Amino acid sequence: MKQVGRTSISLDPGQGLSGPSPYFPAYRAPLKERPVPDLIDLTTIASCPVTHQPFDFFTVDNVLLPGTLEALRKDFPLINKPGIYPIENVQGGPAFAALVENIRKPEFSRLIGEKFGLDLQGLPMMVTVRGMAQQKDGRIHCDSKDKVVTGLLYLNDKWDAAGGRLRMLHNESDIEHYAAEIPAHGGSFAAFRVTPHSWHGHKPYVGERRYLMFNWIRSDDARRRHESRHRLSARIKKLIPFFYKGR
Repeated sequence: MKQVGRTSISLDPGQGLSGPSPYFPAYRAPLKERPVPDLIDLTTIASCPVTHQPFDFFTVDNVLLPGTLEALRKDFPLINKPGIYPIENVQGGPAFAALVENIRKPEFSRLIGEKFGLDLQGLPMMVTVRGMAQQKDGRIHCDSKDKVVTGLLYLNDKWDAAGGRLRMLHNESDIEHYAAEIPAHGGSFAAFRVTPHSWHGHKPYVGERRYLMFNWIRSDDARRRHESRHRLSARIKKLIPFFYKGR
């Protein structure tokens, strides 16, 4: 199976890309002192229809504004192990930091909430990142009941592989019975309302598969529990690397 853009990278703290991004030179200053450029096309998201069967979801082929994907790929955190990592545990470049701030803006939560008829603005958000996929990833599942809405923004180059394409499924047992398939190319976006039947998954893929995931969570306590679990998993992967080589 083809592996897209495989590189040799590390997750050690503080080893993000050095120096300011040529695409976002304003990011030399600390976050609170600098303007955050718009990277996401909110108009495209607003105009995208929501599908209601087998559960509420929508997809957009590309939500990134022109000229941003190259900078985001350059500034993506250095991750060489599978798994999902809390955004606070990785070090990316300035363009990547700007993207996270775009996702955390109140207007983004308001827009996604309006798509599903929900008020998400008062809910805590958990942002996580994945850089690599392993063989067992993509098994059919529903998200935890602590999550209200899940969003995924892919940050790969073009995606030609048959595996690694997210599928919105009709049931918990058949990966081929899907309502929609979302390729993991850069800018591809999907969001869905979490329910007991919001089954999703993808066919196996091993290699680089980059995305940001953001979840609106029902409470701060639930968010802290999820983040603690992800942090513990990240420590285990670092201490026992033999078991996390993407197989």
